[in-house]
Amino acid sequence: MEKFFDIKCRSSGLHPDVVVMVASVRALKMHGGGPANLTLLENGCSHLKRQVENARAFGLPVVVAINTFSTDTDAELGLVCEQAKLAGALEAVPCSHWAEGGAGAVALGQAVQRAAETPHQMNFLYDLEMPIEDKIRAIAKSMYGADDVELLPEAQQKVVLFSKQGLGNLPICMAKTHLSLSHDPERKGVPTGFTLPIRDIHANVGAGFLYPLVGTKSIGHHSSQEE
Repeated sequence: MEKFFDIKCRSSGLHPDVVVMVASVRALKMHGGGPANLTLLENGCSHLKRQVENARAFGLPVVVAINTFSTDTDAELGLVCEQAKLAGALEAVPCSHWAEGGAGAVALGQAVQRAAETPHQMNFLYDLEMPIEDKIRAIAKSMYGADDVELLPEAQQKVVLFSKQGLGNLPICMAKTHLSLSHDPERKGVPTGFTLPIRDIHANVGAGFLYPLVGTKSIGHHSSQEE
C-alpha cells in the first residue's frame, strides 16, 4: 500500500478516493496465534488496526471488506467490524461475493461510494528531497512501527554513492517480508521494540526508485548499481 501511494501515485498522478482493505477472520486468527478463539482473534485484529491506521496516514477514508466463510461466526465478524472502526475505518462490511457473485458485494460497493463522497485530501508519507536514510526511517517508523533503522556498512556506502550520483531524490521501495510488519516473518500481530536492519540498497533507475533490502530479504533478479 505504501509503495502504491509513494511511488505509483507520485509518478502517475493518480489520486485515489478510497482505500479498500481486504481482511478475513482466518487471516487475522493467524496473526493472533491460534484457531477459533475471540481473544486470539482480537489479538490478530491489532494487525488490521495497524494497517487501517497506515492507510489513514495518507489522508484517505478506509473501507474494510471482510471476506466471509462458512466457518466464521457472527461474533467473530462482529468483532472484526468493531475493531476496524475503532482503528479509523469509515465502514467495515462482510462480503460473500466468492459464493454469491455480485450480489454478495453490493453492500461493499455502496460503502465505497459513500466513502468516496466524503471530504479528503491525499498526502504522501515523505518528501522526495529528504535524505535517503530519512525516507527509509520515515517508512520504517510510520508504517512498520520500528523504533529506528540500522544501515549496515554496505547500505551506508550505497547511501553515499547514490547521493553523489544524483539519485537521492528517488522514492523508496522497501524489499522486506510480507509475513510481518517487522523484518522477522515469525513476529505476527503488531511487533514492537525492534530496529529494522537495512542490509543493502539497490537502485532501479529505469523504474525510478531505490530499494533497500531489509533483514535477510533477497530479490529474484540481479540489479547492479549502474542499472
